[in-house]
Amino acid sequence: MSYEVTATRRRPQQFDHLIGQEFVAETLKNSIKSGKIAHAYLFSGPRGCGKTSTARILAKALNCQHGPTDTPCGQCSSCQEITKGTSLDVIEIDGASNTSVENIRQIKDEVLFRPSNSKYKIYIIDEVHMLSTSAFNALLKTIEEPPPYVIFIFATTELQKVPATIKSRCQQFNFRLVSIEKVKQCLAEAAAELNVKADDEALFWIARESTGSMRDAYTLFDQVVAFSDGEMTYEKIRDKLGLVGIERLNSLFEACASSKAEEVISMLDEFLQSGVTVEQLISDCADYLRSLLLIKSGIKKEALLGNAPERFSSMVLSAWNTIQIERALSLYLQLYRDIRYSLAPRYELELAFSRLCWLGQYVSPAEVKKAIDAAHSLLGGASSAQPPLLGSSSFSAQPSLPVNEPAAVTAPPSQTFSDPLPEGLPQLSMLNCLPDDEPEDGEAEKENTDPFLNGGPLPPEQSVESESQEQNEPVDERLIIHVSQNEEGTSASSTPSLIVPESDVGYTENPDEEWSNMEAPPDDEEYYPSDSERAMQVEEELASLSAAPELTEAPVQLDEKITIADGSQISIAQLRGSVMAALYVSDGFAASNLETTGIWKVHDDLVETTVADSYIMELINRKENVIAAEISKICGKNMKFVTKLLNASESQKKEDVKIPLQVEILLNLFNGTIVAGKH
Repeated sequence: MSYEVTATRRRPQQFDHLIGQEFVAETLKNSIKSGKIAHAYLFSGPRGCGKTSTARILAKALNCQHGPTDTPCGQCSSCQEITKGTSLDVIEIDGASNTSVENIRQIKDEVLFRPSNSKYKIYIIDEVHMLSTSAFNALLKTIEEPPPYVIFIFATTELQKVPATIKSRCQQFNFRLVSIEKVKQCLAEAAAELNVKADDEALFWIARESTGSMRDAYTLFDQVVAFSDGEMTYEKIRDKLGLVGIERLNSLFEACASSKAEEVISMLDEFLQSGVTVEQLISDCADYLRSLLLIKSGIKKEALLGNAPERFSSMVLSAWNTIQIERALSLYLQLYRDIRYSLAPRYELELAFSRLCWLGQYVSPAEVKKAIDAAHSLLGGASSAQPPLLGSSSFSAQPSLPVNEPAAVTAPPSQTFSDPLPEGLPQLSMLNCLPDDEPEDGEAEKENTDPFLNGGPLPPEQSVESESQEQNEPVDERLIIHVSQNEEGTSASSTPSLIVPESDVGYTENPDEEWSNMEAPPDDEEYYPSDSERAMQVEEELASLSAAPELTEAPVQLDEKITIADGSQISIAQLRGSVMAALYVSDGFAASNLETTGIWKVHDDLVETTVADSYIMELINRKENVIAAEISKICGKNMKFVTKLLNASESQKKEDVKIPLQVEILLNLFNGTIVAGKH
């Protein structure tokens, strides 16, 4: 008899033989017992979990000579033919190779004929999601109302690709992955049938690598049996398949936890020389770190860890905390994605292990926040014996002053602190937050000493009611700038103590002005000029402009009219306003400079004005074309714009102004002509 692989030899022949699919088996058995047999079934689930085997068992249960029965005999001719795949009434179709609508039309023609020697004609279509859209549409009517002797059984690994119109016409059964314990038990039974000795660790490794697929587990089992010579051990699997193993991983990560980079690189070279691939080593390291993370979380289940918890290094578990292990696991998961495009995957692997050597020094952002919060608490609960954050070389501790209660603060001679700032820097006494008098229990009040609670004491609130205060009211000590004094009583620096005077309404006064902008402004009659005074100022300005050089032709005055592009007439003042309004939209710099010009004088095609500053005139000359363009646009003809310096002689205009050396250096610097101190 020819050799038969384990997956085929141990294929289930009864509903009770299905591994890990108890729900599906019980449902189908009960439907057969009650005679409630559907005309279409849809089996979905991952590969190797028993979909096709269940379809064959259902076909035997329906066409058994003793049935329909939930326990087919397996001895009758119908059961044997279905097992061998030679039954004329059970047709298995590969959906991947019969995707066209012509194959479905053939099925539609065949269902018109009754089964030859069985009760039902059963169509098993595997990988049904591979059918084309036209094929699915051609199948809709047939599976919705088939003849009573026709049953469809569909199997697929990608349920999302099956149209909803097909799903709604079928009874759906979702198959699950098989647990590692059940796979290991089935592998042990298969090893006993073959008289092969297998240790638990080897069987557990095969079960874990199968990822819940019984067919994958049996296939890998046959491969291991082939090179095990009748005795299956984990060491043989590790050496033959190029695995690292839990013992060597423990040694590798213990060296990383001890920061022995040289030893780690040597071990990596040994692993790679022995045939372990970079991808396999990264995968094994990721599994190892995941198991460490699960153990740190209190999980002891061997099926999740991949090995017994005792086999993992206790030294590594104690050296790294949970956050550091999470960091290491994310590093290797990202590494596996990166090596696909890496220049040298081995370099990437060595770099990852080099980072693991200083993983013990890694501090997460959450831990940094905890440290900052702890420092916050320490600073907030500082006692009076600790120096403040800001202070002079010698000053007194004083309590924070309540609002609206200015008080003179005196410095007790017994309380002095070291100066954290250089000697001579001024210190505002209002920034001192330490209490003057300690409470009876000897502890400083936190609300007065914690600089993070309210930002320190607030300045006294100022209101109109303070106008009634007397002029001789004592000055608030918090507004005094204290300067440290030396032993002779003189200032340690040239900065004297400064007392800012207050007005009788509580606001500071500006000695350069007659009134402060914080007070109510004076009456209009006292401060602002009257109309007659303003008229006199305008006359004086016009008189000063009359001294300027006259134009060769009689200029047009401000109140005279000129004709613009649309044929209307406007005054010179309106022309100036229109030009400035347009420039504020397009060129605000030119418009702001144009505001400083004097009265405009207009010829037929020339607009002339004056400025009082040569610098402003230079800026306006740079924008001369822009201003002339706006004037021409409004007037409807080409106009020129000329600016002259007010009361300037021709000699002053032609005289070259020499720029100071310092200004020239700054100009060259911003022009990019100075490089490395040279120009």
